[in-house]
Amino acid sequence: MPVLNRIADFAPEMTAWRRHLHQHPELALDCPQTAAFVAERLREFGVDEIHEGLAQTGLVAIINGQGPGPTIGLRADMDALPLQEITGADHASTIPGRMHACGHDGHTTMLLGAARYLAETRNFRGRVALIFQPGEEHGGGAEVMVREGVMERFDIGQVYALHNVPGVPVGQFHTCPGPIMAAADTFSVQITGRGGHGAYPHETRDPVMAACGIVQALQTIVSRSHNPIDDLVLSVTQIHTGSADNIIPNTAWINGTVRTFDKAVQSMVRTRMAEIVAGQATSYGVAAELDYELGYPPTINDPGKTEFAVGVASEIAGEAGVRADAGVEMGAEDFAYMLEQRPGSYLFVGNGDTAGLHHPAYDFCDETAPYGASFFARLVERAQPL
Repeated sequence: MPVLNRIADFAPEMTAWRRHLHQHPELALDCPQTAAFVAERLREFGVDEIHEGLAQTGLVAIINGQGPGPTIGLRADMDALPLQEITGADHASTIPGRMHACGHDGHTTMLLGAARYLAETRNFRGRVALIFQPGEEHGGGAEVMVREGVMERFDIGQVYALHNVPGVPVGQFHTCPGPIMAAADTFSVQITGRGGHGAYPHETRDPVMAACGIVQALQTIVSRSHNPIDDLVLSVTQIHTGSADNIIPNTAWINGTVRTFDKAVQSMVRTRMAEIVAGQATSYGVAAELDYELGYPPTINDPGKTEFAVGVASEIAGEAGVRADAGVEMGAEDFAYMLEQRPGSYLFVGNGDTAGLHHPAYDFCDETAPYGASFFARLVERAQPL
């Protein structure tokens, strides 16, 4: 069974919803226009309950099935990115410096499509909780919703989410049991030396040299301090210092990201990073302060729920269109907080031959939306059959 017939019928309307959302991107937890658009559509569909103001602008909609039963959660993220769009599309962002470069407009549309179908058919028992979440890119909206008690308040027993993936044929699904996305931590190092004239370096304590030494030494954490079988990424992404060619500055600043799946590896990185920063600072005669900030935890799929979700995806895409052993990604996802609270699964759905995520030329493929909506709808019907 490919796309559900009823969802195929209103696919053009889904395209219109998605393109409207694409034209009006909002950032982080501040997504009031997006939330209002979603709520308006949900009221049109006739859902039973709409609970607004979660994680500032998020919402949860409830659709009751036929007869008593558990509650299954389906989540979509709504926020965009601070990026200038270069697609040139007729539906391009109308707000300079903001665009849906990760496809959250498509994710919201897929869940809206499922909501319309489920509200019409109600071919399931129990309830479905449709979670429209802000702040995935920045703000940790999933964590905020979890702290606000969304799982307990709506008695959600299991939870699922989809994310589009460029480079995979439209309508194909990829996932894996266990870890699928990494924890994402951020670090920075503030170096304080003694500046001076570039012609007299012996009179200074050069923070530029110290920064170079620290950056190089940090790479030995990956190459020499951990088992190469364990996944680990440590990337220095920023070095800021200096103002002129003949001035040795007083300070330098280093920034980067660490991606891990295992708490023991994460702890080792923090310990070694502190040791390296302190040792390098001493060797260069400067002061250096490390700030290590824990970010999103790893996204870990429940094996049983993932096997179930793969079976549902196979109904939509066929067995050949589903990879159940796609392996891990070093990107991060705040849906991890929901999976820490309830069993469930996170899957990727193909977006076709498009620009990559977080690229200014990216655009969600509207042909993907009916596949995602059909997956969500069938997931509910299979999880909670009449």
